[in-house]
Amino acid sequence: MCAAGNLAVTQSVVSLLHEHAHDETISQPTIMTASTIFQVARVVGQAVRDVRTIDGEALAANSENFGVSFLLGGQIGKEALRLFQIYAAGNFIEATDDTPFFQIGEHKYGRPILDRVTRSDMTLGDAAKLVLISSDSTLRSNLSVGMPIDLLLYNRDTLEVNRQTRIEQDDPYFRQLSNSWSDALRDAFSHLPRFDV
Repeated sequence: MCAAGNLAVTQSVVSLLHEHAHDETISQPTIMTASTIFQVARVVGQAVRDVRTIDGEALAANSENFGVSFLLGGQIGKEALRLFQIYAAGNFIEATDDTPFFQIGEHKYGRPILDRVTRSDMTLGDAAKLVLISSDSTLRSNLSVGMPIDLLLYNRDTLEVNRQTRIEQDDPYFRQLSNSWSDALRDAFSHLPRFDV
């Protein structure tokens, strides 16, 4: 699960999910007892609503934004791999063949790259490279966004998380990718038809 938005709200939601996951007196599904990822999305949505009930009025009284969103992906057992975007209201949508990705957080600068390049048949490695290029564009254009980048790659049907990394400012691959992307954009621009007034 990835989170974006008001840090206090996202931390409260995650803490509430962890508390409920280890509370044996709770009768409704938790993130640890849900039998489908859809049910997990409902559990996360309910936690968002619970935190809004507790903190929403106080945040509004201080002109603070309750803005929060989550990406939840994975699979349980033999079910298909699924991806959900959960909104501040606790409702959510699921990725489909027509919308094979979601993006949360700042997206003005990196989203156009995803929109132009993403294909549902991309390899996982190409998808990761694309996400990093999109992140690089956002980092270059928005001073409020910074490193590190946490990246997790999940191979369908493995039911294991074993490909996870944190990319820091001095990461050699990320630096090479960023420089190569800049060079490729300049080269592509130089080959576009000339504009004559």
